[in-house]
Amino acid sequence: MFQFLTPAMLDLLWRSLGETLIMTGFSSFFTLLFGLPLGLLLILTDRNGLLQNIPVNRVIGAVVNAFRSVPFIILLVALIPFTRLIMGTALGTWASIVPLSIAAIPYYARMAEVSLREVDHGLIEAARSMGASRWTIIKEVLIPESMPGLIAGFTVTIVTLIGASAMAGAIGAGGLGDLAIRYGYQRFNYPIMAAVVAVLIVFVCLIQWIGDRLVQKVDKRVVKR
Repeated sequence: MFQFLTPAMLDLLWRSLGETLIMTGFSSFFTLLFGLPLGLLLILTDRNGLLQNIPVNRVIGAVVNAFRSVPFIILLVALIPFTRLIMGTALGTWASIVPLSIAAIPYYARMAEVSLREVDHGLIEAARSMGASRWTIIKEVLIPESMPGLIAGFTVTIVTLIGASAMAGAIGAGGLGDLAIRYGYQRFNYPIMAAVVAVLIVFVCLIQWIGDRLVQKVDKRVVKR
């Protein structure tokens, strides 16, 4: 049954998994780095926000919605000139981090906005009445109170990035997607495709398990035993 897993093929599988981890890991980092502040900006500049500025909010919201509306495969191709400008090439594992990050940042920004919006407004008003600055309210109230939702949304975003990285691999980014297409589909080697699918399932389940455990750890509503 596992005769197709020759030493050379196992080496390819491990290398492809490493490339997928690079794509997912770095794009997840940039997504959190820029997506969370963008989500904060959306909630802070909205009506009755700490930095209420409706025109700015509408512009940011429109840009976020525009990028979220474009299917990833189209965005991947459309960003080739920008990717080449930033990375010097539009092909390869490292180059794929650019479109993956740009696709995921607005996606996570909206998820972060939803989580931040669920924070009890009474807590914010109580902090303001005690003289807390805007930065203090963000750091001590908004982010801590929305942490379970932020982590859950980030977990979903990472899982989405894993699928997107496989799609990017189909057009030259490397990774498990490239392995499944070139060595599995195009060569009619379906056991290879099955192995890639199995690895992706395990990978996603592991990420989801870690995310769920973190949510339970920070969620104040969960009774600790």
